[in-house]
Amino acid sequence: MRNGIRLIQNEWLKLTKKRSFWVPVSMMVLIAAMVTFMLYKFSSNLSEIDSAAAYLSGMMGASGLGQFVAILSIVGTAGIVAQEHAQGTIKFLLIRSRSRGEIFAAKYAAAVLYTLLMTLIAGVSMYAASGFMFGFGGTGAQWLDVLKESAYGLVYSIVYVTLAFMVGALTRSTGVAIGVGLAGTMFGSLMIFKDFYKYVLFPNVNLSVYDTVGPPLPGMSIGFSLVVLAVYMALFLVAGYTVFRRRDVA
Repeated sequence: MRNGIRLIQNEWLKLTKKRSFWVPVSMMVLIAAMVTFMLYKFSSNLSEIDSAAAYLSGMMGASGLGQFVAILSIVGTAGIVAQEHAQGTIKFLLIRSRSRGEIFAAKYAAAVLYTLLMTLIAGVSMYAASGFMFGFGGTGAQWLDVLKESAYGLVYSIVYVTLAFMVGALTRSTGVAIGVGLAGTMFGSLMIFKDFYKYVLFPNVNLSVYDTVGPPLPGMSIGFSLVVLAVYMALFLVAGYTVFRRRDVA
């Protein structure tokens, strides 16, 4: 357990020491502030917003700022495996008394932690910006909605981060991993009204729709979508680990 935690800490330190670590973080703060200001000044749909919590409850899901969280998290973590191969540093990891499974798991854990950090930064930034416009605070029910929408947005982001993580492990290319991850977020809005499509990844990722417009397709529910997402994420990780474990790095 201690060795696993130490590996995760090492991967996290490698992420934070990169100059590129702060670029998505800074962009997230800027985007949150700009989106909040623009909506406050020009949107006519915010008349019922009476607090920052009410604002966040409608913005933390994938239909709001969650998509930006996913995109910036993909950019920040897509190279976590690919860059080790490109720079040749993967050899130094493998000569230590660590299995490839432990290394792969630690890198994925660091990617998930980064996604969680970006979600928190988005929430704090939007709360600070919207508080000056709508007033700080909110009711207990509003804060519960914020937590629920944040969870939906986090699931959305982690799914696409996992997809990009797998592609990075398969191709050893940061650019391809970012491209596939970003393409996934764009295809998320694509809808094919056929029964088979409910088993495809994309209509299941945005869980926020169950609280707004309802199931994307007949026969779908939030429980159904969670099961589908779990299966896809398991497949992504198994595929990525299989290639990572078997690849020759000599």
